[in-house]
Amino acid sequence: MAASAKLPVADKHTKNEDWTVVLPRRGKRRTCSRRNSTPEAKQQPWVPTELESDPDRELKLIQKMEICIKKVESSQFYQNFLELVENPDILNSFHKVLGLELEMPMVIYGIGSIESYETPRFQLSLAVLMKRKFNWIGDVEVFDPILSATESRVLESLGCSVLSVNEQGRRRATKPTLFYMPHCEAELYNNLLQANWELEPLNHIVLFGNSFEMYEFLSEIKNSFIVDSTGHILAARKFTDEHALKIASDDYFAAFHDSSWHFFSPALDTELLLVKNQFVCT
Repeated sequence: MAASAKLPVADKHTKNEDWTVVLPRRGKRRTCSRRNSTPEAKQQPWVPTELESDPDRELKLIQKMEICIKKVESSQFYQNFLELVENPDILNSFHKVLGLELEMPMVIYGIGSIESYETPRFQLSLAVLMKRKFNWIGDVEVFDPILSATESRVLESLGCSVLSVNEQGRRRATKPTLFYMPHCEAELYNNLLQANWELEPLNHIVLFGNSFEMYEFLSEIKNSFIVDSTGHILAARKFTDEHALKIASDDYFAAFHDSSWHFFSPALDTELLLVKNQFVCT
């Protein structure tokens, strides 16, 4: 996606402060400290605040998702998406990440409330359609701290499993893994890269999310918040192969604008030296 002067802001109104803000509110300053942190240090057990699913809401949400999936599947947007994924260059990148493996799991972070908003339903519908279309996509895991018990049950009915731990985006890619993260905050992408900042794990990652080219553009116009929260994103740009998703319809703009596929191929340890001191923003 061409670089934009605006960060993508989807209607994912979560209550957990670690997942809510893409840009800081005016007058609120962030401070960053250097700290060596492990991926496990940020993980916390999680259960939905609504402990029991509501059968009536569950049925209505399943119906909403079925309608949404059918709408996306019949759209020109989806046809364009498939053409991008099935482009020989991109398919080759997927196969390179897979290596000798037959499939890769899909990890979905920050999907938002699929019951409350259409944008997350569009995003989830695309993930479900990918799983149905491509036999090299394995198990699908989902997490967002705002998910209710009702939403979790619906996700399970669609073939997904909901994580019981808030990984803060710090999943270690010990095997080929597709991270599906449309319109997440910069910190989550940064956390994912930080947790995998070695040659082998980075080569195991396929990432669908906000354009890294866009973050680089924003950093060049001296947005200090972007610079503070995207150290690993910006450092990864030099070994990232990015393929932008084109949006042909306004119906899908809010859900997918400025989104890209990202493949990482650092060849030398020296390419990872720029971000050895890890920044933690509070």
